[in-house]
Parts: sequence; C-alpha cells; structure tokens
Amino acid sequence: MRPLAVIGNVNVDLIVGPVAPWPKAGTETVVDHDDLRVGGQAGNTALAWQALDIDFEIAANIGDDQFGRWLREAFGDRAQKWPVCPEGTTLSVGMTHPDGERTFFTTRGHLPRFSLADVLAVLDGNRLSGGYALLCGSFLTDDLTRDYDAFFDWAEAHRIAVALDTGWPIDGWTEANCAAARNWLSRCELALFNEVETTTLAGLASPAEAARKIRDGMRNGATVVVKRGPDGAIAIGSDGKFIEVPAPSVTVIDTIGAGDVFNAAFLAALVQEQSLEDCLSTAIQVASRAISTLPRDYGGPIQFEDAAHERA
Repeated sequence: MRPLAVIGNVNVDLIVGPVAPWPKAGTETVVDHDDLRVGGQAGNTALAWQALDIDFEIAANIGDDQFGRWLREAFGDRAQKWPVCPEGTTLSVGMTHPDGERTFFTTRGHLPRFSLADVLAVLDGNRLSGGYALLCGSFLTDDLTRDYDAFFDWAEAHRIAVALDTGWPIDGWTEANCAAARNWLSRCELALFNEVETTTLAGLASPAEAARKIRDGMRNGATVVVKRGPDGAIAIGSDGKFIEVPAPSVTVIDTIGAGDVFNAAFLAALVQEQSLEDCLSTAIQVASRAISTLPRDYGGPIQFEDAAHERA
C-alpha cells in the first residue's frame, strides 16, 4: 500500500435539524436531532479512513481551547504534532433541512492560521514518498494557501502525488477563485471536484467535457474525478479513458461530508493499486452507506478485491 496523507481543515461541527421553513427572527425552534462531531474536509476524510482501517497521516492545526483539545483527542497519536494557534477553534454550525440540503454558519477561528510550516512540522516527506497527499479546504487555510507553490515544490521533490479538493469558496466561484483553482490544479495529479465545481471551473455545461478541459490544464497523466451525488461519478483517467459509475438508490439521512467520504474511499482504493473503475465503485458505495445511516456507518474495512460490489 502506498503512503497516504490529508492536509487541510479540521474543525468542530455542530449539526442540528431538521429545520423548515427558515425560522423567523426572534423565535426559538425545537429540533429533533443534534450532533457535535469532528468536521472540516480533512477531518471528515480522516474519520472515514479510521473507520475503513486505512493507515494515513494528517496535517492540521487546532485552536487554543477545549474544542482544540477535543479534536486532538479524536485522532490520538496522529495529532500529537498538530500546532496550536492562539485563536479559538473554528466552529461550524450546520442546520439540516427536510429536503436533504443544509445551511452552515462558520467562525473564522484557527483555520486561517494553518501554515506550510505547520504542515512540515507534522509530515515527513521521505516517509510519504511515492504516495498521495490530499490537499483540501483551500479557501479556509489562508496562510497555507498563500504558500501553495512552495507546498507543491516540496511534494514534487519528495515524489508525492497531490490530489486536490478545494471545497466551496466563501465568496463563491469568482473569476479570481476559478483562476486560483486552475493554477493549483496545474500542479496536481488528481482532481476530486463535484459536478457544479467542475462545470463552473471549466465554463462548460457538460460534466464530461468539463472534466476533459480541466484535465488538459493539469500534469501529464492526471486523473479528474467528478462527484455527481445520486448520479454516481465519472472520471477521465490517466490514459484519457472516460469511466462512469452509477450510484445505488438510498434513503438519504445526512449528506454532510459526503464528498469527503467519497474522497477517502477513492484514495483508499487507489493507494492499493485498484483500477479507476473500482476506485469509483468503492467511493460511491462507501459514501452511499455513510449518508444513509445514523449513526454514520462506513461499513468497516473493505476487501478491495471485492470493492466493485456492494457490501451487505
């Protein structure tokens, strides 16, 4: 198995709901469900890897408060070198709605202070050589994002393939944000974006055509994966071949972090040398199970030789 790491945003999620319609100002609404849990793209990915019994490393930072200590405890030895910044830990409050959508309110907190120095204090480039590093939360980690060029130089020097999932920009996909994402993708071996992000970045309505256009701007032999929710996923592989895998029909309970779970399962299969089609199948099956269970269930360790088949 090739080495695997995730780099990016770990924060606290407080999920409440369902809420419909939107509450009026000055009122109080009683909801049926609440869940305080580890969140953020990097956090969600790492939780899935833990549940799938995948060996990995995670580079993140935490705030100097009880939430920061709680996040460190959630990842045990893997988090012992996480830097602590003086700001409070980033907190994201998510309200779920009956139609499966959600609304988030997020504090700035500690995430903008996550830096390249923090990454290098946690990860050993020689140990990760020949593996994959998932870079995520790009529009929240201000200090690190400013040093992405240096990060890519470091990864390239250690023969670490970079997978990118930027997450949704706080101010939307402005032309400046699109240009920044395209620039980062030019140095990546793998793109893991959802359908709206893919078509927006490429300026094309067709997800398949948009994926090809994005791949044209990436490193030679790059792979582009487009997550399409209930429609499954598509990919343009390193050989330029188009692959499409449908998703099973499930009763959706909680979609928060679904894309991150997909990323985790996809990379878990990829580092074990599975085919691109099997990587997609694995990712779809694990994510589908996660969003349709409460408490969330990832299905446990995967037998990758049977990854293309849904597990009981």
